[in-house]
Amino acid sequence: MEALQSIVDSFFQFKAYVMLPIIVFVIALLVRMTIKAAALSSLKLATGFAGIYIAFDFFVETINPAVQALIDTRGLDFPVLDVGWPPLAAITWASPIAHITIFLIILINVIMLALNLTKTIYIDIWNYWHFSMLGAFVISTSQSFLLGLVATALIGIYTIKMSDWSGPVVLRETGLKGLTVSPLSSAGLLPYANGIDWLFDKIPFVRTIDFNPSKSDKQHVSLIGEPMIIGMLVGLMLGIAAGYPFKEILEISIHIAAVMFLLPKCGGLIGEGMGEVSEALRNSIQKKFPKKTGLLVALDTGIVMNNKSILTTGILLMPISIIIALILPGNKTLPLGDLPALISQMVVIVMVCRGNVFRSVLAGIPVIIGYLLISTNLAPLITQLSVEVGTSVPEGVLITAFTDGGNPVRFWAFKLFQGNLVAISIIPVMILLLFLSWKRYRKSVLN
Repeated sequence: MEALQSIVDSFFQFKAYVMLPIIVFVIALLVRMTIKAAALSSLKLATGFAGIYIAFDFFVETINPAVQALIDTRGLDFPVLDVGWPPLAAITWASPIAHITIFLIILINVIMLALNLTKTIYIDIWNYWHFSMLGAFVISTSQSFLLGLVATALIGIYTIKMSDWSGPVVLRETGLKGLTVSPLSSAGLLPYANGIDWLFDKIPFVRTIDFNPSKSDKQHVSLIGEPMIIGMLVGLMLGIAAGYPFKEILEISIHIAAVMFLLPKCGGLIGEGMGEVSEALRNSIQKKFPKKTGLLVALDTGIVMNNKSILTTGILLMPISIIIALILPGNKTLPLGDLPALISQMVVIVMVCRGNVFRSVLAGIPVIIGYLLISTNLAPLITQLSVEVGTSVPEGVLITAFTDGGNPVRFWAFKLFQGNLVAISIIPVMILLLFLSWKRYRKSVLN
């Protein structure tokens, strides 16, 4: 076990934008791409992901001081600190179940492909921690390694299927053939997205409104439809609310606008590089297995960061999240470290809503409420597990992660394994949403 842990630790000391392109390069050579084509595709993937990491790091460095200044200026008291996803990943990879998760999910994916239970090749190893995190939670409360393993396997199967069913909307909204999004935090919200979109179709006023910045290359869109303008306006509001001087208000506005400009460029590079490899991979598999048609490669949401509707929705929901946090009864978390993650989390919701930002923002509000209440609820457990794995936590402080710590699907599954009656009562609702998602998927495939 120690040897296995050493191998896993060595593997994950590298950033995703370093190791993933190496894996993709090897896959590209195995499916008989030329060395030149494989190297260029891998480098595009690496450059695009690195660019997104750099942009998000800059984003966090820009908005975190502003949100902290907002707390200090307004005299706000939120005892639970949103530190973002890194402590959650640390908890996960320190758990004994993490070292088995990689092999478990790969095995599950291979079996599902062999039995025609999925069309998705789930190679996004860096997001496997979303699965083992549930296992770590279950083990910590039940003291049962077996239950933790079952929980990890089940949420892995669920996510692979949701990535599967997300493929048609990814193609429809982005034109990326053979690719789909992988993280539980985004693809896992597909049933909710389909349910809320179906509901919006039944509401006369709501169903007629369509604000879609992603169509800007096809039709005239007003200035307010540009993500850079939205980013600038959000920066202005945040700077004013934080009590910044005029100079710093202008700076934070331009910084956020710059991030909104850079992300689509990086996302486009990832899609371009991975598109070539995924096509070669699918063609290679289909030659050996003619019945395996329509295969998809599941990757992180970075592949769709060139979509203006996704960026606009995410940036609009950031100030909305802060406002909701201030007035939501029972909430003790103010979004901070995990706030920029809203862009990624909303990906599938935006695509199911056909890039309609108005619908997507409305759909995002209940999700944000869930994030806040769940991340607050799980803060004691997350803090306890963080301390156990050696994370430095100030005495008397509770830590959490606004989006990843508040993921409603993982929380629901966690409560199911605890035998919670409310969680059990939600099963029929989830079945209906899954049925609706399956029907929509089947309709899109047949069309």
